[in-house]
Amino acid sequence: MERKDDAGQGNERLLTMLERLLEIDATEIRAALFEMSQLLAHAFGADKVDIVLYDASIDSLVAMGTSDTPLGRKQRTLGLDRMPIANGGREVAVFQSGESHVTGHAEQDPAELVGLVRGLGIRSSMIVPLVVGGVRRGLLLASSTTPERFSERDLRVLEAAARWVGMVAHRAELVEQLAREAVERGRRAAADELVTVVAHDLRNYLTPLKARVDLLLRRARRRKNQDDVKDAEVASRELDRLAGMIGNLLDAARLEEGVFGVTPQPVDLVTLVRETAAGLATAETPIALAAPEELVVQTDPDRLRQALENVLANAVRHSPPGAPVEVTVRHELDDAGREQAIVTVRDRGRGIPPELLPRLFERFAAGANRGGLGLGLYLAQRIAVALGGSLAADSSPGQGASFHFTLPLDGPDR
Repeated sequence: MERKDDAGQGNERLLTMLERLLEIDATEIRAALFEMSQLLAHAFGADKVDIVLYDASIDSLVAMGTSDTPLGRKQRTLGLDRMPIANGGREVAVFQSGESHVTGHAEQDPAELVGLVRGLGIRSSMIVPLVVGGVRRGLLLASSTTPERFSERDLRVLEAAARWVGMVAHRAELVEQLAREAVERGRRAAADELVTVVAHDLRNYLTPLKARVDLLLRRARRRKNQDDVKDAEVASRELDRLAGMIGNLLDAARLEEGVFGVTPQPVDLVTLVRETAAGLATAETPIALAAPEELVVQTDPDRLRQALENVLANAVRHSPPGAPVEVTVRHELDDAGREQAIVTVRDRGRGIPPELLPRLFERFAAGANRGGLGLGLYLAQRIAVALGGSLAADSSPGQGASFHFTLPLDGPDR
C-alpha cells in the first residue's frame, strides 16, 4: 500500500536515517552491523532487517547483523540466518544478479524459499545488493509479516541506505584490520627485540666455547687419539651450525630494521655455485651441476653464498637418499631485455604442500623448515631482493620442488 508521508517528510526521514548511520561507531564489524539493522528496522517499520554477507568458506549468505525484533529472534531460533547458495531462492538471485527486488506477496513468489514464507510468515520483503569496498559482498533485506508493506519508493530508500551501510561496514572492517595489524606489529617488534638480544648473548657464549673445542681437537690430533678427534670434530661442526643459526637470527633482524648491507663486486657465479654445492653435498645426496664455464655477475659474493647455502641445504634436507639435487645455471634476457642469471635448484623430495607454498618465504613459517628455525628460505628470498633479483618456488606434491634464483648481471639498481 502507498506510504502516507509526503515527499518532503520522506526526504527528511531519509536524511535523518543516513545521518544516524554515519554516527554509528565502526570499531567492530558485528556490533556495527547489528546497530545498523536496528536503525533500519525502526526507520522502515519492518518486522526484521538483515545485513547479510557472503561467506565463501561455506558458500552461503549469512545474516551477520539482524535486528533484535521478535521476527529476528525467531529467525535465529529456526536456524534460518544462513542461506546456502546451492539452495537458491530470491535472496540468492538478488545477490548473484545485483538487481533489487520488492514484493508484497512473498507467498506467491515461486522463487522464494518455502522455509522463509512458512517458517517466518513473511509476506512483504525488500532485497537490495550490498556493496562493501567496491565489491558486491551481500544483501540488505527488510521483511514484514504484513502484505503490501513496502512500496517502490521504500525500495529506492533502502537502496540509498545500502550504499551507506556498505560505507560503514567497510570502515568497520578497515578499523578491525588496522587494529589486528597494530597488534601483530607490536608482537613482532617485541619478538624481534627478544630474539636479537638472545642471539647476541648466545654468540658471546659460543665464541669461547668454539675456541675451547678447537683447542681440544688440535690436542687430540697431536696425541693421535682418533676417538677424541672424531668426537671433537663432531662437536666443532655442531657449533658451526649453531653459529650459522645465530647469524641467521641476527641477519633477519637487520633485514627487518633495514640495515642489511650488500657490497657488489664482479663474481664468477659458476665458481661460487660449484664451491657452495661442494660444501653441502653428501654421500647420500650428491649435487649435480649443469652450468656454462663462466658467468660473471655484479653481486655481493658473501651474501649470495649465504642465500645459496640456505636454498641448497633445504634441498639436500628434503631429498630422499640416493636422489641427487640438480642445480642449473643459465644466462638469459628478462622481458625488458636486461641480462640476468638464473640459478635453479631442484630436489626430488615430497614437494611443498599447496597450503604452505604462499607463505613459504615468511619468517618462522610452520613446516617450511622442518628441524630448523624457518629462517633459511626467508633470508634467501630477502637477500635475493637486496641483490636486485628474486627467489621463487614451484612444486607439485610428490614430485619435489624447484627454487629459481634470479640475479641481474649488472648488479642491483642504485
